[in-house]
Amino acid sequence: MIIGATPNIDRYAHKAATRLVYTGHKIVNIGIKKGEVAGKVIEKADKIYDDVHTITLYIGPQIQKEYYDYILQTKPKRLIFNPGAENSELYKLAEENGIEATNACTLVLLASNQF
Repeated sequence: MIIGATPNIDRYAHKAATRLVYTGHKIVNIGIKKGEVAGKVIEKADKIYDDVHTITLYIGPQIQKEYYDYILQTKPKRLIFNPGAENSELYKLAEENGIEATNACTLVLLASNQF
């Protein structure tokens, strides 16, 4: 799941979505922009998915606060804070709820076969 998905091809969230699909991963795009990325419509954070392995964040800490409950209810196994999205408060909340939290770059993880 990508939180901060955007149809803007110049944004890293868009590049990550495209690369995730290219490497065979299923994605869910969550964001406030209308459109689609990598063949998937950008949705609002109103449907809880129960089979999400990883949420990768492309929104800053101030905006993340609006998504805390959504992230915790989704119960991913892993939460990736991409550069600029680092947030010690949410990191701690994730770990307290059994979610592996990591400060990393999704694109680098994919390029180095560590995703």
